[in-house]
Amino acid sequence: MRYLVYAGPHLLAALGFAAAAWKVAPRDDFIGWTSGQRTRNLHRIVNNARFPMLPWITSRNLASRILAGVAKRLPQDWEQRYAYRPFLLETFVEKDCFTGASYRAANWTLVGQTQGRGKLDPKHRHSLSVKDVFLFPLNKRFRQRLGISPQTHRTKRVY
Repeated sequence: MRYLVYAGPHLLAALGFAAAAWKVAPRDDFIGWTSGQRTRNLHRIVNNARFPMLPWITSRNLASRILAGVAKRLPQDWEQRYAYRPFLLETFVEKDCFTGASYRAANWTLVGQTQGRGKLDPKHRHSLSVKDVFLFPLNKRFRQRLGISPQTHRTKRVY
């Protein structure tokens, strides 16, 4: 799903959302789910795969306001298109290039970092950049909606 953000006739930014990454240790630890629960419910997590803003746009708090607005709108739009509502958003911010300040300002939670390898590298032969993992619950009871009981949930580590 894609969103284009305009101010009048002027394009300001674009956002792209897609299926969540299969295994992300910091996210999975934060949620507290088992492998079986992840298999059954991963489709309820949506990845913010792209968020470029045009480089000449300089407006305080604009990025965080855009993120907040899209987080409010996306569940309904996703349900209309795919016939189910997501419960959680995730994104990956490349540490060497960006600070994640916009996500922090929009109340996304930093839950850890990736290992610096991609899904196509199970043997750890190619090193990729380490990315910060941010999450944003779309529902206050997202763990219960994902099948996690409050008694079994224990967050291992949140940054």
